[in-house]
Amino acid sequence: MQTVYVALGSNLDNPQEQLKQAVRSLQSFAHNFEVSPFYSSKPLGPQDQPDYVNAVAKFDTELTAIQLLDKLQSIENEQGRVRLRRWGERTLDLDILLYGNEQINSERLVVPHYDMHNREFVIVPLYDLSPDLILPTGQSLTSLYQNFAHHTMHRLA
Repeated sequence: MQTVYVALGSNLDNPQEQLKQAVRSLQSFAHNFEVSPFYSSKPLGPQDQPDYVNAVAKFDTELTAIQLLDKLQSIENEQGRVRLRRWGERTLDLDILLYGNEQINSERLVVPHYDMHNREFVIVPLYDLSPDLILPTGQSLTSLYQNFAHHTMHRLA
């Protein structure tokens, strides 16, 4: 069993409902499942798209990292994910942030997520779940969170 953290994001077709459906799909195979509060955030990429709804899920899994990646991509596809442009609008985006304490750098997967430390929509909900987390790189989540203590996101009810 590995404890994993997965980022969830959506900004099309009722984003809150897209995340709720993704949570249900994740719960169908996850153990000890937790999810952060949902947040509304501005898009990272092109600004001519709707705001996002973001969250982070934490759970234990028996799947390998690649099996988990395949499962997440399957869930995205089931929910109508189409990749039109980099950092563009989407019905659902599921990214593996952390897979236990492993550091993975393969053609298909980089863990810890290559840019998570720069994204408030990842660090803030991750901190909600596990404020004492130490990343596989040895960096504390608390130190990353301090960079976003005055974040611009809105916590959704």
